[in-house]
Amino acid sequence: MSGSLVPDPVGVLVVEDDAVIRRAVQLALERYGYEVSVAGDGLDGLEAFRAGKQDLLILDVMLPGLDGIGLCRRIREESLVPILMMSARGDALDVVAGLEAGADDYVVKPVDIGILVARIRTLLRRATFHPGAAQTAPGRPGPAAAPGLLVFGDLTIDTLGLDVRRGGEPVLLTPTELRLLLAFAENPGTVLDRRHLLREVWDYGWEGDTRVVDLCVVRLRKKIGAGRVETVRGFGYKLVRT
Repeated sequence: MSGSLVPDPVGVLVVEDDAVIRRAVQLALERYGYEVSVAGDGLDGLEAFRAGKQDLLILDVMLPGLDGIGLCRRIREESLVPILMMSARGDALDVVAGLEAGADDYVVKPVDIGILVARIRTLLRRATFHPGAAQTAPGRPGPAAAPGLLVFGDLTIDTLGLDVRRGGEPVLLTPTELRLLLAFAENPGTVLDRRHLLREVWDYGWEGDTRVVDLCVVRLRKKIGAGRVETVRGFGYKLVRT
């Protein structure tokens, strides 16, 4: 595409049952240079995801066959690909359910294309921060004195290789979860408030929804240990040093 705003072809899968919205989003993203494929229900979306290389997924919450929450969970069993959920305005429970299922972020409908593209760019930047091979490589971390290696009890974080292990076993984190963990690890014992984390991890230049922080912390705790990230009521969260 001449004059594309995307330097290399980026594959985006849009799963949306409303044909008008689906087409509008597809055309808008194609004008920005994205390679867009579409599906109209959850089962077709899962098949399309498995059939081709997708760099990012946009999933509507309300889908026939397999809803967006179920689709998100199924994909998270197989991949750490960035996932952006779309939800009708005011459906707070849908937003929470989508984030709990493993989505990285969400937008509300009717979709503001400027916000959608900004969120896509942010998610893709996070994804490049997370080479998948580093999270699945066999073997144990090196000695505590190794450059870039941080140790917190049974949790080791290789900040150079982006490898996270708990008790010597690999911990598979989404790009967002990894960035959140690194934000904590860079400031052990320091309370980080939600607005700070929105800026550092989600790259929001505006007052974003702090629910994304809370729910990502919940997912992170399940993977690295419930007591590793402590809640400081009225202030935020901190990583426990030992």
